[in-house]
Amino acid sequence: MKKIIALFAILAMVAGVATAAPKAEKKIATVVFTTDLDCHHCAQKVLNTIPYEKGIKDVQVDVPTKTVTVKFDEAKNSVELLTKAFESIKVKVVKTKKVE
Repeated sequence: MKKIIALFAILAMVAGVATAAPKAEKKIATVVFTTDLDCHHCAQKVLNTIPYEKGIKDVQVDVPTKTVTVKFDEAKNSVELLTKAFESIKVKVVKTKKVE
């Protein structure tokens, strides 16, 4: 009986150490896309699609300046994949600027 209790105690300690292991730090990138947006309908199309891509943390659309600012986890997404996501909803990306 003592061996079983000792075994469970050891298993509990091992499980505690395994869950307390440091996780890899997420690297959040911010990129500003200059697009061909010209109306609020187009902006709504972006807001209904882009936030649901993998790793997206925040999306802000500015129709007067025709820019879309996207914050995303670089481990889960990239500028190239985001550009393809814009193309899939028929929004043309004219220029891209990565913010440090």
